[in-house]
Amino acid sequence: MADAIFEHPRLAALYDPLDPDRSDLDVYVAVAAELGARTVLDIGCGTGTFALMLAARGIEVTGVDPAAASLDVARGKPGAGRVRWIHGDATALPPMRADLATMTANVAQAVVEPDAWHGTLTGAREALRPGGHLVFETRDPARRAWEHWNREESHQVTDVPGTGVVESWLDLVDVSGPLVTFRWTCVFASDGAVLTSGSTLRFREREEVEAGLASAGYVMEEVRDAPDRPGREFVFFARRPEE
Repeated sequence: MADAIFEHPRLAALYDPLDPDRSDLDVYVAVAAELGARTVLDIGCGTGTFALMLAARGIEVTGVDPAAASLDVARGKPGAGRVRWIHGDATALPPMRADLATMTANVAQAVVEPDAWHGTLTGAREALRPGGHLVFETRDPARRAWEHWNREESHQVTDVPGTGVVESWLDLVDVSGPLVTFRWTCVFASDGAVLTSGSTLRFREREEVEAGLASAGYVMEEVRDAPDRPGREFVFFARRPEE
């Protein structure tokens, strides 16, 4: 079940305009080049920004996401025909032999249930060729990023082309162990509509992530500091063993 921010058509259409700086994805473009990846599986592709960045570089890309509204946005972008879009998740993929699988931004943390996390890791491994890599990021729980998820620090007013002025902000709702729940609110000036979307992320310790990868059959290669958020995120590199 996707969050409303990704599944509601009116909110999904705002995802890119309200977060236009996606320089964080440059890290993954560089990783694909570093690993020599020619085929990439983009898990949790959302509105398709990263998938289209890769496709524009001649890489064969499959984007998978459980939110149909987000995929509709992706399919409407220039160059979308170069990407194979799949409505679903990593647990039910068609046969493929990708060089690289990725989970950018909050995708890995949005898989909160242990069984679903194991299924996601296993599905990604099965989609990789022997020797292929899984690369993804998670926030370091010790940095307590959620303490900044409040109206005062997140409030913005954006004039969205074709939509009008939209006021938006985040509110922290609950912190229960590794699970952090927050709410995104959008107010549309054009008609006064107020739409909200609740999200829960799981903040995994580095040791938990490494244990999960080992349990799913990966070989851990390295953990890097996220260059766009130094000291705040881990970037995991794991490999499907050669057969």
